[in-house]
Amino acid sequence: MIPALPNAGLVWRISRYTLFLCLLSFYCDFLHAQQRQQTVVVEVAQEVALVEEVSLSGSVISPQIANLSTEVSGIVERIEVEVGDQVKAGDLILKLNSELSELSVDAARAETNQAIEELDDTRRRLADAKRLAQSSNLSVNEVKSLASRERINIAGVERFRAAQKRQEAQLDRHTLRAPFGGVISRKQVEQGEWVTPGQAVVELVASDHLLIEFQAPQDIFARLGKVSAIYTTFDALPDQVMTAHIEIVIPIVNPTTRTFIIRTALDSADAQLAPGMSASAVLNLSAGSRGVVINRDALIRYPDGRVTIWVVIQEGRQAKVQERRVEIGTGFDGKIAIKKGLSAGSRVVVLGNEALRDGQIVTVKSSD
Repeated sequence: MIPALPNAGLVWRISRYTLFLCLLSFYCDFLHAQQRQQTVVVEVAQEVALVEEVSLSGSVISPQIANLSTEVSGIVERIEVEVGDQVKAGDLILKLNSELSELSVDAARAETNQAIEELDDTRRRLADAKRLAQSSNLSVNEVKSLASRERINIAGVERFRAAQKRQEAQLDRHTLRAPFGGVISRKQVEQGEWVTPGQAVVELVASDHLLIEFQAPQDIFARLGKVSAIYTTFDALPDQVMTAHIEIVIPIVNPTTRTFIIRTALDSADAQLAPGMSASAVLNLSAGSRGVVINRDALIRYPDGRVTIWVVIQEGRQAKVQERRVEIGTGFDGKIAIKKGLSAGSRVVVLGNEALRDGQIVTVKSSD
């Protein structure tokens, strides 16, 4: 037996009633959302001296890099360093075979000692001659002759001492010592090799007082005196932002890149840097004017290029928001300059501005 179909009119009335209930529920939820107050964080727009940010890229450099060489020729007897070794000023780097020079020093010392003995003997005989001359037992000419011999011996001693110092200096030149503290970056000779003056044996790179070198655009050259801050970051230390100051400016512009070199030094010596590290910096340059600035987080950007902000308007005990279109300028230190559309003292929403509506009542919380 075929079951009876429900009355079509009844089905239609039930469907309309169900749709009405759904629409009513949606409308109630909408009204409730309208009445619910959203909490927003605000900051006050301030008028400050404007700053222009200039981004730079560069690298860490050493203030001293030297290719060390010996002052005399010879065979390398021993080399005291390896690549990567840290040395201090005065540390021994290399020693040449110095046997012949040592013998020359010994001979020079013997000659000096002999000359000193001859001088002492002449002085004794001259003193005796002067006593005998007083009793007329020795001629004046003999005394003068001994006095002349004394002067000759004095000159001889000075000559031999000078020759001895020369041989000792020559011997000292058979050792190579670090002229400053640093790291051995290259070793170019080994034990047993013959080296000559001017031939690089090691490269020494200073590891203290490192500088950061940047290529800066020529248009800021005349404004370097207006630098108020330099914030530096390193790829090797991504979570650290360090302040720096200008140490050296090389006032020569590269005609190809239209840039010049700025060398900066970090204000803190705690950073673990190494020559060759990549670096970035932001120079804060005074713009020479004042303007209204707000937090960057206050900006709402639209695909069509519009930029707006939400401003809190106080109406009695209620705080409402109003969207305003603004024209922005330069940014610095997390702030952005507002060229048009906002005045100093306005309260601007910086958090909770993602889904606001014009005229919406909000609960205001200060960013402080």
